[in-house]
This record gives sequence, structure tokens and C-alpha cells, in this order.
Amino acid sequence: MSDDTDIDRLQQRLEGVREEVGKRIVGQHEVLERLLVCILADGNALLESNPGLGKTTMVRTVADVTDLDFSRVQNTPDLMPSDITGTEIIRESEGNREFVFEKGPIFANVVLADEINRATPKTQAALLEAMQEKQVTAAGETYDLPRPFFVLATQNPIDQEGTYPLPEAQTDRFLLKLVLDYPSYEEEQDIVRLYTEGGGGSVPPVEKVLTREEIRQIQSLVREVPIADDVRDRAIQLVRATREAETVEFGASPRASMGLVLTAKARAFLHGRNHVSWEDVEAMAPPVLRHRILLDFRAEREGLTTDDVIADLVDEV
Repeated sequence: MSDDTDIDRLQQRLEGVREEVGKRIVGQHEVLERLLVCILADGNALLESNPGLGKTTMVRTVADVTDLDFSRVQNTPDLMPSDITGTEIIRESEGNREFVFEKGPIFANVVLADEINRATPKTQAALLEAMQEKQVTAAGETYDLPRPFFVLATQNPIDQEGTYPLPEAQTDRFLLKLVLDYPSYEEEQDIVRLYTEGGGGSVPPVEKVLTREEIRQIQSLVREVPIADDVRDRAIQLVRATREAETVEFGASPRASMGLVLTAKARAFLHGRNHVSWEDVEAMAPPVLRHRILLDFRAEREGLTTDDVIADLVDEV
């Protein structure tokens, strides 16, 4: 690990990120923590909630607070892959014509892919390729994406008509799946006051407290966070248990084992600890596994959700 003073400074900056985001987002503390964990682990996240719960505002605010370039892609059935990645155009200069690559919205640090399940599979594949390879290939040329680079995609669990649900093999590319729930009555009171009183309903201002260079530094430090052999082995056993559970038709892959250990390290760093505890693994198990397992008819018949099954497996392990 690096110098302790430097680590303390970065952990304080992360606490500052939480405080600044809290100026715009009321509640949703667990979702915000897991979103930050995803960024520190250099992963991509899939956010799911009913409309109007602040998914877009949260992602945009995190980008504002961390000094990251932000772009938003509104997915529709007529969206083409080149609308995301970019395309070659003819540009004239002093009587000469040449092909120039015009970069698309994918060339940003934080890309918000709104309602990803409304894009066609071909367009989804272009986005997922960028997530996996951190690069874009167009007209035979390869272009590196800016770093750090994150895709934060949203989808709506209702109004599924005319959508193209992500196959399990593609959702596996997302490090975490985050689910936003409705706010409490008190939180909703605060939200209404914040956005309807004074200031003409404008978005509250936030300060930049973390640079992109510091984010990359933290990402390197996260991988150095120690994890005891027994904690790591139990995390692997938990993932393997999803392949043997009676109510699970398809279990999680080794990519989930890597994701669970890495996000547990990121959570420990976020909480200011210099080692991973089993509590970190337990906390990250639902967002890491919920989109990577497919329940069978027995679970559906009993009314079980993926989170219910994961909780049972955690208890068993």
C-alpha cells in the first residue's frame, strides 16, 4: 500500500463526494455507496428502478463532483451503433477532401446509457464492446476510450413493450446491478422541499472534490487492499453455491468471483479500513450476483426473488 497519509487524504475526498452528492440526492445512501464502489473497482453498473427516482440525477451528480466528462445516450429502437461510437465524415480543407472520424458520445469518462433495453441488440453490442475492451473500432481504426471510463446503464422494470431485454451473457458484463427503491415519507418531504422552494427550482450546485487522476490512483490502491485467504475462499464458495442451489437454473461465472472480491476490497477502502472483512463480501453479494443467476420454476412458484436466494446462500456459507 502507498503512504498512509496519502491514503487518508483520498479516503477523506471520497467522504466529500458523498456529502456533495447528498446536496442533490436525498436518501439512497446504499445505492450511492455501491455506485462509488463500482467506480473504484473500475467497473460498469446497471441501474434499475421505476421512473422518477433520480437515477439520471445521481449519475450526473457523481460526474460533476468527480470532475469527469459526462455524456448521455437516450436509447431508442432506431439508435444505430455509429450514433454511440462515432462515424467517419468528409471534411473539406483548402480544396482537399478527407475522411475524419467524428467521435460519438461514448468518448467520455462517464457514459449514461438511459433505458438500454430500448436499443436493438446490435446497438447494445456496440456499447457492451466498449465496456469490455475500453476501445472503439471504426473503419478499421482502433480508438482508445478516455480513462477512467464507466458505462452506467439504466433500465425500467415496467413498460416492457417494444424493448430488447439484455441477455444474461451481456448483463454479466456489468460489475453491479443496483436497484433503487422509493424514498421514505420523510425523504420524499425533503425532496419536494429541495426542488420546489426557492432558487427557481434549479439543481443545487455542487463542488468538485475528486479529480480523475485521484480516481485512477484509488483504483490502483483498491487492488492492493489485503484480503485473508479464508475470506476470499468463502467468497468463492458463495459464488460456486449459486451453481448448485436447487432453485437456481444457471449460476454465476468466475467473473462473479473476481467481481465479488474486488468490490469487497473497494468497499473496505471506502469505509477507511485497510483489510477486507466478511461484512464487505456480504454487502456486495446482492449487487454482484443478482443479475448473474437465473432462477428456475420452483423459485418462481414459491415467490422467491434472486435477492432472497442470495441471502439464503450467504447464510449457508
